[in-house]
Formats: sequence, structure tokens, C-alpha cells
Amino acid sequence: MARDRSAQCKQCRREGIKLYLKGERCLTDKCGVERRSYPPGEHGRGRQKQSEYRLQLREKQKARRFYGVLEKQFRSYYEKASRQPGVTGENLLRLLETRFDNVLVRLGFAASRRQARQLILHGHWTINGRRVNIPSYQVRPDDVIALKASSKPGAQQIIRDATELTSAVPAWLQADHDGLTAKVLRLPERAEIDTPVQEQLIVELYSK
Repeated sequence: MARDRSAQCKQCRREGIKLYLKGERCLTDKCGVERRSYPPGEHGRGRQKQSEYRLQLREKQKARRFYGVLEKQFRSYYEKASRQPGVTGENLLRLLETRFDNVLVRLGFAASRRQARQLILHGHWTINGRRVNIPSYQVRPDDVIALKASSKPGAQQIIRDATELTSAVPAWLQADHDGLTAKVLRLPERAEIDTPVQEQLIVELYSK
């Protein structure tokens, strides 16, 4: 599976915002954005020309990195969103938000999307009783997510540790942190997606 192996703290510094790529570390003083709130590189502290294209590009990169999606896959999501009825930008965020790895993070069953992908790839989760090991799997309303009964205690402990970092679960999801099960109640509304991006800028970039 192709994935971005670049330094995660540098990605946050490049976008100038916490993308929560490292889970618990992002909540401490060790966070790269907290320690060095300027872009990485030799010219990171220099003034940068703000153009319309640059703003659109940075917004796209921010969304792509937040969800841990590579460029080709991100464009595929955009094309799918543009074919759906409704607002393209909102459709795009909804597709990204309902990825299996992201849903585990929203439920509090993983501290980061990278950790969620690892747990999924190792076959620790089931959806509607069937093992799913595809991080990009799109969850649907009424899907029931559960930890595989045969998962080792080590994996269970990692998941329980992650639940302690969770303050709230979105209204479109329902989680049982004691039983490590959950249910997708419905698809999220735009107001319920707290991803720090302006999706209209992404639409403008791809519409050129």
C-alpha cells in the first residue's frame, strides 16, 4: 500500500496548523507546531508571496495530509464527489470523513490515522461481522463496527489507551468504549465535520 513516509511534524509546520498526525504527542509541548511555528526548510522564516493559486494549493495539501491520502487517491475522491448530487466540496469532505481509518479516529479507537490504518491492515476490526482490512473502506449508515474477538491483548490495550484521549464522539456515530463496538448512525453533515479546511478553495483549484 502506497503511503506518505515524510516527517509528520514537518507536514504540520508546512501547513501552519496541527493536523494531529501523531496522536497523543500532538497534545503535548513536543508538538512541532508548538515548538517551531514556521514552515520547515532554509527559507521557512522568510516572507512568502500569497497568491490565489498558493492559497488553493495549500488548502488541498492540508486536506490531503489531514486524512493521510496521496495525490492520485485524493483526485479520485474529488472526481467522485463532483459526480454526486449536491455541493462538490461537501461531498468531498463527506467521502474523506467516512473512510474506515478516519471513522476509527473519530470514534476514539485510534490515536491517529496512521495507527488506525495499522490496526485495520492487521485485521483487528470487523464491519457487520466481516473482517475488513482496507483503510479506505467507505462506511455506510447502520454499519456495526467491532473489535475482532481473536485480537491479541496488546492490540486491545492500544485501543483502550486511545479511547482515554477522546473527549467526545460525533453525533453521526455511536461508540461503546467498554465493549469496543460502534455503529454508524448516518452520514455526517458539513457542520459536524471539524476538518480545518476551506473546501471551496479545493474545488476552485481542481476546476481550473
